[in-house]
Amino acid sequence: MSGDTLRNWRYTLRHDLPASFVVFLVAVPFALGIAMASGAPLGAGLISAVVGGIVASALGGSAVQVSGPAAGLTLVIADLVQTYGWRATCMVTLLAGVVQLVLGVFRAARAALAVSPAVVHGMLAAVGVIIGLAQLHVVLGGKPQQSAVANLAELPGQIAGLEGPKVAVGLLTIGVLIVWSRLPKPARAVPAPLAALLVAAGTAWAFGWDVTRVDLSKAFGDWAFPVLPHGDWHLIVGAVLLVALLASVESLLCCAATDGMHGGSRADLDQELSGQGVANMVSGALGGLPVAGGIVRSTANVHAGGRSRWSAILHGVWVLVFALGFGWAIRLIPLEALAALLVLIGVQMVNLGHVKKVHGHGEVPVYVVTMAGVILLGLGEGVLAGLALAVLLALRRLTGVTVQKREEPDGRVHVTISGSLTFLGVPRLTSELRAIRTGAAVDLDLNIDFMDNAAFEAIHSWRLDHERLGGSVDIDELHDEWYALAASGNRMFPAKSPPKAPDRSWLPWAHRRHRPARRTVVGGNGSSTEVECRLTAGAHEYHRRTAPLVRPIFSELARKQQPSHLFITCADSRIMPSLITSSGPGDLFTVRNIGNLVPRRGTEPHDDSVVAAIEYATQVLGVRTITVCGHSGCGAMAGILSGGVRAGSMPGLRRWLRHGNHSLARFIETEGDRLHSGALDVLCRVNVQQQLENLRTYRKVDEQVRAGKLELVGLYFDIASARVHLVPPLPSRSRPSPTAFSVADGGATAS
Repeated sequence: MSGDTLRNWRYTLRHDLPASFVVFLVAVPFALGIAMASGAPLGAGLISAVVGGIVASALGGSAVQVSGPAAGLTLVIADLVQTYGWRATCMVTLLAGVVQLVLGVFRAARAALAVSPAVVHGMLAAVGVIIGLAQLHVVLGGKPQQSAVANLAELPGQIAGLEGPKVAVGLLTIGVLIVWSRLPKPARAVPAPLAALLVAAGTAWAFGWDVTRVDLSKAFGDWAFPVLPHGDWHLIVGAVLLVALLASVESLLCCAATDGMHGGSRADLDQELSGQGVANMVSGALGGLPVAGGIVRSTANVHAGGRSRWSAILHGVWVLVFALGFGWAIRLIPLEALAALLVLIGVQMVNLGHVKKVHGHGEVPVYVVTMAGVILLGLGEGVLAGLALAVLLALRRLTGVTVQKREEPDGRVHVTISGSLTFLGVPRLTSELRAIRTGAAVDLDLNIDFMDNAAFEAIHSWRLDHERLGGSVDIDELHDEWYALAASGNRMFPAKSPPKAPDRSWLPWAHRRHRPARRTVVGGNGSSTEVECRLTAGAHEYHRRTAPLVRPIFSELARKQQPSHLFITCADSRIMPSLITSSGPGDLFTVRNIGNLVPRRGTEPHDDSVVAAIEYATQVLGVRTITVCGHSGCGAMAGILSGGVRAGSMPGLRRWLRHGNHSLARFIETEGDRLHSGALDVLCRVNVQQQLENLRTYRKVDEQVRAGKLELVGLYFDIASARVHLVPPLPSRSRPSPTAFSVADGGATAS
């Protein structure tokens, strides 16, 4: 035996073996109770528990899910048993397993999860109510009626004719189940269902009470192979599909829930569905109930320490050993105790946690309609009613339209329409648009992902009417241009796609889809022409989109400015200080010039503009930081490297670039006078360091730096990579270091 195999066996013995015993003790009472509630032989419940444990766990895709008789199928099986008989019901189970196997092979497990959870939870709650009402009659010493309404109507008469011992056993079982969860942890090592049945059986035996006993003596002796049901084949096929669907959904939802309970590998839903299909084929052939994953058994497995599929497999082995070797012990269990267990199971199936979840998603109507439909009409009818309502609500949400209107200070009306525009939203759409006052100037934003012909006609007709009555409508489409395509007569529409965020302020004009504003220019010969005015279009877009958002901020800033940084950078159009520093209005006091230069104190040619900004920022505004930001591929530095040749016939530029001579000198000190391919970017970085030195030539700046009241920071923006790097200042009277440090991602790392 290899070392890995030995470790696996030790792992199983340590974790899975103890967990399997716990699950076994939980599974036996559940199997017997569900079989009794389904009107099936009690042995069928044990058969399905064995098959679910061994076959479904061995072939399924979940490591910890435990399968067995499905509580959610109780009503279906009870109806099938009454209609077709038990052997035919077993054939329905077998055929449902075939359907599940085919769905698993074709990887359709995810499709089964498309059923609304509100429908599933509503169905399970209704099943719980019906089981609880029916078994309550057994607890009270009577017999259940054919429907939940009949059981409720007969309940007062049943209470009037109580049979003492049977009622006592039932109440005792319920009492133990309720109290057991409040006992100390060592006592709760025995599962509550098992403890309740043991106490009820022991008490009934000790006092000699006349109760109904469970009998398994002939449960496995009259086996015969299943037979095909006789009757309308449409109904038979519907029954097979219903059993397959409900068992699949119950198993897959349980599988998804148990995935979040353990830290092992995630479940393969398609493999799990195939395993459930094979298990139902085997269970149906052997005379068992339909098999599905059970949340109670699976939770018990995880909490008991089950780590692999071996705990579930071994639990099935223990059920088999118990059924074959200790079936006589089951005869001691009072039937009323099993009924009491089912009453509590039914109550627990009405899960308030599920109600809270569906309430958070607005699906309580689906839950209520499904639950009421199953109780009053039947399982199939109730589920179909819930599914129909879920589909209608989904269509309503998918085709919902939101219309927001506000009036701007200049009198323009800003309207934003969001969602999917279909004929279902036309009544509300036309109502909102026609409420806009006649003659108003309207800015209409369409942030939509779909528009059908009815919605287009509604908007287009309103626009024509509004403009005919003296108003104006400016339509801007923030997403796909559905309106523009329809208005142009184009019938080839793009596919529906998710809406995009309306914020486009950081995009260059060339990357935006908007109509630029146009202005009329009159030529010398009296002719006129329209030309683009991008700034006017940008200002128009700002007023429509951004101004309403930032107006409260600017209202506060209107009194005074309190920037914390003086930001000196290049006039290059590719540098956007607010973008690369994530700053907003009022944060930066900005100076921009060619080459982000800071003239040294007393140098020629004389320039006061930068000095004035430095003095005002440090002595009036009280900034705490001065930042010099250079960038890659700077044209000013290229001009300095060329010795002014690139400045050509621009005397003002040549004079200005003399302020970069100290940067060139520092560069030559480090790199020599031979240029290389990276020389320009090295000079751009060195220039940032030199401008920080130039700032120290101003006495007030130097004093504040020495006193710790002012910090000088160098930044370098690499345009190609869109990354910002921190440039350290030059060491005092030393050669410059061109090394930069990245400040991207919140940390400083060598660049």
